[in-house]
Amino acid sequence: MPRTYLGIITGSFSTPAADNPTVVAMEAAYRHHGLDARYLNCDIGSEELAAAVSGARAMGWAGFNCSIPHKRTVIDLIDALAPSAEIIGAVNCVVATDDGLIGHNTDGQGFVAALTQVRTPEGAHIVVLGTGGAARAVAVETALAGAASITLVGRKADEASTLGAYVTQATGVPASGKGWEGAYAVPPTADILVNATSVGFGDPDAMVDIDVASLRPGLIAADVVVSATPTAYVRAARAAGATALDGVGMMVGQAAVNFHLWTGVEPDRDVMRAALEATLAD
Repeated sequence: MPRTYLGIITGSFSTPAADNPTVVAMEAAYRHHGLDARYLNCDIGSEELAAAVSGARAMGWAGFNCSIPHKRTVIDLIDALAPSAEIIGAVNCVVATDDGLIGHNTDGQGFVAALTQVRTPEGAHIVVLGTGGAARAVAVETALAGAASITLVGRKADEASTLGAYVTQATGVPASGKGWEGAYAVPPTADILVNATSVGFGDPDAMVDIDVASLRPGLIAADVVVSATPTAYVRAARAAGATALDGVGMMVGQAAVNFHLWTGVEPDRDVMRAALEATLAD
């Protein structure tokens, strides 16, 4: 990109915001690729979101991320939704275009990007633990990426079944819900197991309630929890001979998709991951 004295501005609107390390990965990649760009981490409450979005428009921001608690409410403040964001019903990345502010959901796209480092979702039976926002994004994006079938496991069986029916209706991929009672035994037909719960966040020794004996070689066990040290789930998967993907990979994948949407540049993911790992280790 030609250098000017009008830099690219991007950032994040969330609250709380002080513990969000995305800024480290983004700024490291901006420097690495020689871009005159900044990423501003902004603590924005619900009552301030409309003004923040208007301000980003007025100042010509290239885009911004939205995190808790704005992923749904921001939809009414922007101009259109990308297809997957419309299906998921939540936005975590907004991109400024000639047609206005367009909302994307890169949570699931980041997961698929990380997963693709070891295999594509195409033709896979994917088991997703959890029924919250992360589970919804992972289920939708893996379905759109060609998964053969999806099982959603939740403490409330009706919520899991409802989400499964929605994924099927929205994507055409067979998805079903299953109640989570006691330690969940991973079915032998599963190719990919995803912990899309918050278990392990802030306490890497907390173990998601699964039957560890059902983990096995050949299984891909992925975690959405970002942790400075491997979570108990990731450690157990590796000990069982499974291929384990940690939550840092998903965060890097998500950041890389955001980066490309805002700049048109495909970033060096190794640079982003190294920056994240360094800051998480501090």
